[in-house]
Amino acid sequence: MSFSSLLDVSIDFDTSHLVFPTLIAAVLVILLVAIAATNWRVIVSAVGATPTWPAGIDHMRFFGTLIATVIYFIAMPAVGNLYPNTGLGFYICSIVYLFGLGALYLHKRDRRHLTIVTLNALIAPSLVWFILSEIFNLSLP
Repeated sequence: MSFSSLLDVSIDFDTSHLVFPTLIAAVLVILLVAIAATNWRVIVSAVGATPTWPAGIDHMRFFGTLIATVIYFIAMPAVGNLYPNTGLGFYICSIVYLFGLGALYLHKRDRRHLTIVTLNALIAPSLVWFILSEIFNLSLP
């Protein structure tokens, strides 16, 4: 092995899109291990307990979040297929998803708060989309 081979970069485009999901999965596994290691007594004591539904849960927000997230992940490839190789599936669906979640979690739905949610839904995905697709040249769904 020579030093010049260390500077050579080759990209396997068949698997390059799996980099971020693999990193996210690894981080989630590390967090799971950390939670299990720090709370093992509580986890062990809860295993034998009778499972109950959490009291006082906000059902609308809980199930709304679950349903919106499932729809988001199903819609992203479908919208992305309308505009192939542009990342617009991620971009458009993220704007709608963030606005929906923001509006769902608002306690006060007045003009000021809805404007903030709208700006967040427009700016955050735009920034992420630009950074990932233009700066890092990653293909998005």
